[in-house]
Amino acid sequence: MNLVNKPNGIGIGRIFKATKCSIKGFKAAFKEESAFRTELALGLVLLPLSFWLAQSLQHWALLVISFLLLLIVELLNSAIEALTDRVGVEYHVLSGRAKDIASAAVTLALIVLFIVWAVAGYEKVITLIS
Repeated sequence: MNLVNKPNGIGIGRIFKATKCSIKGFKAAFKEESAFRTELALGLVLLPLSFWLAQSLQHWALLVISFLLLLIVELLNSAIEALTDRVGVEYHVLSGRAKDIASAAVTLALIVLFIVWAVAGYEKVITLIS
């Protein structure tokens, strides 16, 4: 008797099914969300630059994590937008609020990214001129 009510199963099978769902999510975000594609393009510039900017392995990890945080928040924003549109495309104050709050979260993630990378750039310039 299966006492666990999990549609994707349990154990290692669940991990494989969850991975397939994640891949579908990445593909959908890339295909349908221009902001996600733009942020990935930003990553094509920032990630190689991170190897030059980073002063240590921990510093490099902080640069990469700040970029991944932006992608995570963008994916959540896109999910909220999709779900809100699924519920109804007509204007509703709560739908608008949900989308605006999710957008604000993306803005904060961009600010975090900017601060981390700006400080790294500043430190690199100071290192080069000293």
